[in-house]
Amino acid sequence: MLHTIVGLGLFILRLLLSPRPRHVRTRLSEEYILQALASQSGQEAYQLTQYARLNTHVPVLRLYMDVERDMKSDFRMSRQAFNGLLNILQQERDHGWGHNLEVLIFVFWLAHGASYRSTAQAFDVPKSTIFRVVHRIAKEIRRCKSKVIFFRSPNTLEEVGLGFGQLARHKAFNKAVGAIDCCHIRIKPPEHNQLDYLNYKRFHSIKLQGICDSSGRFLDICVGYGGSVHDTQILRNSPVYVHSLYPPPGNFLLGDGGYPCLELPIPIITPFRHPLQGRMQEPFNGKHGRAWSIIERTFAAMKARWRATLFKALEVRPEFCSEVSLACAFLHNVCLTHGDVLEEPGLQPEGPELQPEGPLAPLEKHDFQERSGAYMRDVLCAYISTPSSPF
Repeated sequence: MLHTIVGLGLFILRLLLSPRPRHVRTRLSEEYILQALASQSGQEAYQLTQYARLNTHVPVLRLYMDVERDMKSDFRMSRQAFNGLLNILQQERDHGWGHNLEVLIFVFWLAHGASYRSTAQAFDVPKSTIFRVVHRIAKEIRRCKSKVIFFRSPNTLEEVGLGFGQLARHKAFNKAVGAIDCCHIRIKPPEHNQLDYLNYKRFHSIKLQGICDSSGRFLDICVGYGGSVHDTQILRNSPVYVHSLYPPPGNFLLGDGGYPCLELPIPIITPFRHPLQGRMQEPFNGKHGRAWSIIERTFAAMKARWRATLFKALEVRPEFCSEVSLACAFLHNVCLTHGDVLEEPGLQPEGPELQPEGPLAPLEKHDFQERSGAYMRDVLCAYISTPSSPF
């Protein structure tokens, strides 16, 4: 037994140190090495070693290795955006083909309906290995979240505000630096607490609260609450609200009618509720809606890019659904950074969500008090109604 182990160890060492072209380097997983060391047959160990060898002849790998070919049809992101993703994640780990392959597997998995079986067949890799790789890369993306999804710095807020003013077609919105809303991510009915995930549209989901800038880039996300939870409750329990993280003083967020109009702890300007009072409120609501709807278009673009995964119920455990949703938002920002903008016909936002009437569920207790933003909204409305205040 000792002789077999020593012999196999020397064989593996020679295999790893032998010179090979970068694109066909052998990568042995810990599971296969342990299985081989536990076996008493040298032939069985050799077969396991051969089985762990990377098959570079599968179409998806040949596509990736050919730098002249476009990856977007199979991976839903451009080669430039994918290389940018590698640079972000490899700051956390050593460089090498092994990690590149794992990221490639994860992106393919997202682009093809989060199917472990289809991904395993495409890469000629065991399904159990695909499962481990997907979960490992999802954890890496969560650790790197702050590198890609972050609030705008003070010296860029003017640019963001001008963007919202252009969207609204009025400079009254030049101090808006974000739009906030929630979207539903479909999931399979969980085994427990199904009613917590059943939304008013009568399907099971988790909610993703997002804040985006005027270019459609996510600034913050909070994901994981069940589909039955009201948008306002998610807001009031999210870090951006509890710790007053954004926006800075003198600026405000835009929200739909599902949110309260607030000045403190964070300023959120919402449209006037119906029935409208006076002629000034209708123009304000129209301009507000044009600027706020960027968050709906951002959700729509994210879902359209990963349509195979997000246009159907996620077939993963409910606790992992949050990681998948976070990864989709993360990759959305990576693609925008590298000029990979999705341009597909039929890309339509979902529209404002109708919030169910009734009392909200109990909230966690925090040391803050809300102050209505109705006065701020009235000032903006009056400014829009002034004849000498065009864009």
